[in-house]
Amino acid sequence: MISPFKKKYVIPLVASAFLFVGVSFKDDFFEIAKQIEIFTTLFKELNKNYVDETNPGDLMDKSIKGMLASLDPYTVYFNEQDVVKFKINNTGEYTGIGAVITRKNDKLIIKEPYKNFPADKAGLKAGDEVIQIGDILLSDFKDDASQLFRGAKNTKIEVKYIRQGKTNNTQIVLDEVEVKSVPFFGKIDDKTGYIVLARFNQKASFETKQALEQLKKEGAERIVLDLRDNPGGLLNEAVNICNLFVPKNEVIVTTKSKIEKHNNTYKTSKEPVDTEIPLAIIVNGKSASASEIVSGALQDLDRAVIIGSRSFGKGLVQRPVDLTYGTQLKVTISRYYTPSGRCIQALNYNQKDKNGLATKTEAKNYNAFKTRKGRTVYDGGGIQPDIELEETKTSPITNSLLKNDGIFDYVTSYYYKNLSLGDKIPTISDSDFLDFKQYLKTQKFSFDTETELALKNTLAAAKKENIDESITTEYQQLLAALQKSEEILLDKNKKEIKNLILIEIIKRYQYQEGLYQYFLKNNSEIKKATSILDNSAEYKSILKM
Repeated sequence: MISPFKKKYVIPLVASAFLFVGVSFKDDFFEIAKQIEIFTTLFKELNKNYVDETNPGDLMDKSIKGMLASLDPYTVYFNEQDVVKFKINNTGEYTGIGAVITRKNDKLIIKEPYKNFPADKAGLKAGDEVIQIGDILLSDFKDDASQLFRGAKNTKIEVKYIRQGKTNNTQIVLDEVEVKSVPFFGKIDDKTGYIVLARFNQKASFETKQALEQLKKEGAERIVLDLRDNPGGLLNEAVNICNLFVPKNEVIVTTKSKIEKHNNTYKTSKEPVDTEIPLAIIVNGKSASASEIVSGALQDLDRAVIIGSRSFGKGLVQRPVDLTYGTQLKVTISRYYTPSGRCIQALNYNQKDKNGLATKTEAKNYNAFKTRKGRTVYDGGGIQPDIELEETKTSPITNSLLKNDGIFDYVTSYYYKNLSLGDKIPTISDSDFLDFKQYLKTQKFSFDTETELALKNTLAAAKKENIDESITTEYQQLLAALQKSEEILLDKNKKEIKNLILIEIIKRYQYQEGLYQYFLKNNSEIKKATSILDNSAEYKSILKM
């Protein structure tokens, strides 16, 4: 239990900190002061009287995080350990292993090693399950395990991992890993350039400008900018990238808040590279934040044709606020709006449904806005493309496969059965698709749909109440029906799933660069973008030029 001295010292500090914040909200001052007094009294009495020893820091940490969880997922509190652990580095360089990794149970899974970076040089491949880093068993390490891969350049780290059931050892030598904003650019045809913008770090506009200028030197007369799966990043970089294609002093995005100082207008400030070159931008449901600023602004300014599916709809702006004792609050302060006035944010966290989930505006309630040349565009969250393509959307069953690594794990198995494939591009046949479905059955893959989870929870509850035996037959019948329904959905979305299997296979053998090379000639969204740019009359008619 906390000492009497610490109690007298900590509690008033918490209260005074809240009271200081409350002063700026004069209208709510009494209510804020009242609630702080209630909380302070409760916190003090709880720590003083509870039957067991309490951990005041842990209680406060959980109470703050619980409070913020009721707002939106982007407003978060970082305690001292969190600040050190999760400090974001936007420079585009970091010391590390050069791989996408994810935690699953007591293992780190290598999702994607980058070519010629430390993990790749150490022989690690997608699907490898790291179980020990140095002397630390991941089964005993519950914190963020990726921090175990951090250190000075040339630091050598011993790693133990499982591959196809066999335990192996390797050594990773840490190095400076440059995370490129533009991992690829090239020519689709003699006149069409292609730029992949994967993230908005501090080098985003610089790398995009370099790619644009190089493609123009090589004869590109039109550009496809690919923002699919780009989660966003730095706001100023989004403005600077728009500035490559539009003149100085153009409004790109505004932020609106209940607090006057957070209301800002962001304009271009430099001379552009090319204000005339025809431009098509591809987005999908994973294009978010800064991606939506770029696509939304260039759509509103009638500067680009947007192709794909409606973007994610992340239009809430956060800023970090340093608190006492090395803690930090990342708080949502405003919303993003495009030049025409559309709000980018899709989910309304102020209005939640009966399950406590944020609501989304129905299409019938969307508001119409006008682009600079009078085209009608709509809000509703995210950016709705000028040309919508069904193939950029993913079905719920496919989302479950991606979320739960059904496709990823299958391709890992496929890779080790076809080691000699090399740079050949396979055809995913119907026979391969049947093999994929059989693999899911063999692995007892769980889609974790809402229905499936509800069914499992029902059985779990029945077991607790000792009535599971009486419903076993019905449960098995429902489960069989559900599994049959899931198989029907797999078949219904066969084309989409086969394409995602092929994409994952190409990455295994040829890394990201090989995938983008394949996309140049085979991706339907890129083909559509190219055909629109190739047809000057169609391009101009879309933009009312």
